[in-house]
Amino acid sequence: MTAPTRSARAHSFNAAAAQYAANRPSYPPALLDAVEELAGRPLKGARVADVGAGTGLATALLHARGADVIAVEPGTGMATEFRRALPGVPLVRGDGNHLPFAPASLDLLTYAQSWHWTDPARSVPEALRVLRPGGALALWWNTGALDVSWIAEAAARQARHFDVDVEAEKKLGTHVGVADPEGRLVFAHRHLRWSRRVPVDTHLANLGSHSIFLTDTEQRRTGFLAEERRHLLRVFPDGIVEETYDLDLLVARAAA
Repeated sequence: MTAPTRSARAHSFNAAAAQYAANRPSYPPALLDAVEELAGRPLKGARVADVGAGTGLATALLHARGADVIAVEPGTGMATEFRRALPGVPLVRGDGNHLPFAPASLDLLTYAQSWHWTDPARSVPEALRVLRPGGALALWWNTGALDVSWIAEAAARQARHFDVDVEAEKKLGTHVGVADPEGRLVFAHRHLRWSRRVPVDTHLANLGSHSIFLTDTEQRRTGFLAEERRHLLRVFPDGIVEETYDLDLLVARAAA
C-alpha cells in the first residue's frame, strides 16, 4: 500500500472528529504549570491563540485557567466538534502557516499535538509576527512511553502492520531541530510523564483516531484493532488499560 501523504494525514481527522473528541487523552495539570513557568507569566488574563485546536482538548484547559483564548482550526469536522464542546469560546478557521491575527497581538501561542502539521518555514515567522514582545510560543505532544514494555510491544506491532518507523513518528515534532530547523527560536524543554486508566474499548478507539489508522483501509484497520484487543486483554485481563504518556513541552519567548 502506498504511504499516505502528509496532507491526507493532516485532513484525516475530520471524518473521525467525534471519535477523536470522545477518546483522545487530555493533558495533566502540571503541563499548564510548566507553560506558565517557562513563558514567564500566568495564563489568567493572557491573550492566547490555540492553533490546530481540533476538538478543543487543550483550549478547554487554557480557558479554565482564565486565559482569554481564541481557537484556530482548519478542519470542518474538528471545528464542528469544538463548537459542540465549547460553544462559548471563539473559534476562527485557519492554520499555523497563515495566522488570522494582527502583528504583536498575542501573549501566548499554543500548539497541542499540531505543530508538526505546519511548515516551520512559514509557521515560525508567523508566530514571531503575532506575538507581543516577550510573548511565548508553546508546543506540546503526548507520545507513548516506549520504555514501558507493553507499550513498546504494541508500538512494534503497529510498526510492522502499517510499515511505519515508530521512533521517527515520535520525533516528528517533539525535537527542537524539527520544530525549528533554521534555529530562529530558543526553546526551553520540559518533559512530563503521566498516565490514565481507561477501558480497552476507549484505548482502541483512541488508537484508531490517529492518522496512520484513519488513512489506511477499513479492512486493515479493523483487522489490526481486533488482534490488538486480544493482546491487550492478555496484559490487562480486567479490561482496564493503563496508558502511560511522555509529554514533551517546548517553549520559546519572543524578544522583549
